[in-house]
Amino acid sequence: MIKLSTTKPILQQTTELKDQLKASVTKTVSHENIYNVPNFLTFTRLVAAPAVGYLILHDQHFWAAALFAYAGITDLIDGWIARKWNLQTVVGSVVDPMADKLLMTILTVCLAIKGALPVWLATLILGRDVSLAIAAIYYRYASLPSPKSLARYWNFSLPSAEVHPTAISKYNTFLQLVLIGAITMVPVVGPAVDAWLGSASNGSIGLGGVMTSAQYIVAATTVWSGASYLYTKNAVKILGEKTPKEKMRILTNGRGIIAVCFMACFGIAMALEYR
Repeated sequence: MIKLSTTKPILQQTTELKDQLKASVTKTVSHENIYNVPNFLTFTRLVAAPAVGYLILHDQHFWAAALFAYAGITDLIDGWIARKWNLQTVVGSVVDPMADKLLMTILTVCLAIKGALPVWLATLILGRDVSLAIAAIYYRYASLPSPKSLARYWNFSLPSAEVHPTAISKYNTFLQLVLIGAITMVPVVGPAVDAWLGSASNGSIGLGGVMTSAQYIVAATTVWSGASYLYTKNAVKILGEKTPKEKMRILTNGRGIIAVCFMACFGIAMALEYR
């Protein structure tokens, strides 16, 4: 409790009151310490993403592969460090998946530009992400309580919608990462791996055939992943005080957006593949 003295000068009492108020606020308001090792590693991965893309476009394959390996290693250890020493932060939970998605998007675009990744497959991968992003924007807006405004849209303390990755979506993300990583590494280790495969299989298996098979596997799981958001019951959950009928309407409209957008991207991808 803050008390004023009747024997001290007004100026001195004012200064002491200010100090007491400052101390009181400091005790009651807690702030996250975002300056820790896991967040530092995550932010370096965020910076590394465009750097890897630049190196690929300029045929600096060794350094692109090395930086990609660094991104993969730090992606594993930053989460472990955060859990081990209780350093999880809200900032880290947002930036970590953002860094992963940025890396995948940039590599997909750059590898497609260089001809290392088929354009039809890049269209399919990016089309799925764009379709889900458009649907997420709709879910967020539709689930907001009235009145709707831009400020309220970005106020995430208000009820919204939760989007949970489906099981096949998680597998698809892993397979995409493996494929993109392998394509990035091929200019560096490709000849040695190709020679080993040829020797181990008496010339019946080559690196080119393995990579082609991997591309079609990723394409199939990407289509499956996109479709899974149409039939998986708990993939999207509408929060807030909406009636069951209103929630069903929002979910139906969102699924319709995913279906239309992803089918359009799928059609473009197939046209590019079989043109």
